[in-house]
Amino acid sequence: MVKLEETPLPGVGVRHDFDGRFGKRVGVIRHRDGRREIFVSRRDDPDACAQSIVLSDEEAEAVADLLSGSTITRHVSRLTQDIEGLAMDWVSLPDASPYAGRLLGDTMLRTRTGTSIVAVMRGGQAIPAPGPEFPLHAGDTVVVVGTPGGVVRAAKLLGGES
Repeated sequence: MVKLEETPLPGVGVRHDFDGRFGKRVGVIRHRDGRREIFVSRRDDPDACAQSIVLSDEEAEAVADLLSGSTITRHVSRLTQDIEGLAMDWVSLPDASPYAGRLLGDTMLRTRTGTSIVAVMRGGQAIPAPGPEFPLHAGDTVVVVGTPGGVVRAAKLLGGES
């Protein structure tokens, strides 16, 4: 398993890097302004950068997709398995859902199931922390968090089952 190191860079951002094969160090600097910079350096001198590339938001997203998605998603999945009583699921909103075309608040999901929608995936984009005024669309995938039973009830409710 790769040991990922995180180093705060005061006034700059955060550096994430690891020892790669063949004596190279590989990493990403997340700048405070949102820029991301990929770099390669020698393992014996991680400050001696051999190559770096600054990526736009769109380029960083494309590289992340090419490299098989987000490690954060995998870590959150592992974390929820480790917290007893917490469940998380990705629930697709079908065309037949009574909430397609309605506001998130109309579901009264937290009151009815004890769960929360913490993100919505739409058109390949993540929309984190949607508020009650957020419109739901058929085809959305919602990320539901709560108790295991609550998540099941939420999936049924969003799918139109009683």
